[in-house]
Amino acid sequence: MPDFWPGRRVMVTGGGGFLGQAVVRRLQAGGADSILVPRSRDYDIRTGDGIDRALADGRPQLVIHLAAVVGGIGANRENPGRFFYENAIMGIELMERARLAGVEKFVQIGTVCSYPKFTPVPFREDDLWNGYPEETNAPYGLAKKMLLVQGQAYRQQYGFNVIHLIPVNLYGPGDNFDPASSHVIPALIKKCVDAVESGAAHIDVWGTGSASREFLYVDDAAEGIVLAAERYDGAEPVNLGTGREITIRELVGLIVRLTGFHGDIRWDPTKPDGQPRRALDTSRARERFGFEAGTSFEDGLRATIDWYEASRAEAGHQR
Repeated sequence: MPDFWPGRRVMVTGGGGFLGQAVVRRLQAGGADSILVPRSRDYDIRTGDGIDRALADGRPQLVIHLAAVVGGIGANRENPGRFFYENAIMGIELMERARLAGVEKFVQIGTVCSYPKFTPVPFREDDLWNGYPEETNAPYGLAKKMLLVQGQAYRQQYGFNVIHLIPVNLYGPGDNFDPASSHVIPALIKKCVDAVESGAAHIDVWGTGSASREFLYVDDAAEGIVLAAERYDGAEPVNLGTGREITIRELVGLIVRLTGFHGDIRWDPTKPDGQPRRALDTSRARERFGFEAGTSFEDGLRATIDWYEASRAEAGHQR
């Protein structure tokens, strides 16, 4: 809908982050010219005051809530209380205060970590309540799932148009490569590139490699979110993904090949694999608002590796 975004006031929480920057670029490409990205130094959206000031300054008609406290398995194990509280409080307060401020539509970004640990593959949205999430990321996943409950309750009682999107694991240029908090793809890319540069004979990888994951390129995720914001007004949650599954062992082999690492892979089975399998049924997104991911996995990985190597080279040059 080419006339949807021009003149529409939008607030994108987390708009300065990895996914947020891609969403803002996609909004701008669609003609949005009034976008507020509330930065944490100016607006603490864990507090009612910070949220109210952001809403007053931006006067948004539409809110896309991307801000989250996230990380890989290690970060989730070390920060379960923080990951639960901060993700829950941000979403709960923001949705309530957006409703009171007269926001027309609220786009809530959930997480694939909300699904039960042993969900049948492919994950269908109707499976969300059929069990408890995988233990290492359950606090984060449940905090996000409570925002689905809130949105549906607000739609029922107040007529507030809240939609809930569930993206699978994201990756792409600009991802978080900090080993203390990164997810699996940037962590593996960093390990391999570091090993190539140092001449290391091996890399260490958590788990057994038997777990599977699905990955969505960040620009494809942004496309899905913006399409849903334009076209979808339903109460049911919607998966965003590719529908393609890969084991961690296969993923490691692909990244090893693309980075040119020729050493050994040392698996550490004392470390957790996380959820055994993860792949989404993406038919609802295709049917409800016409979203299908367009980036091949190998092309996306090449772009991510190229970006990381270029950013390292630039940082080294600046030193």
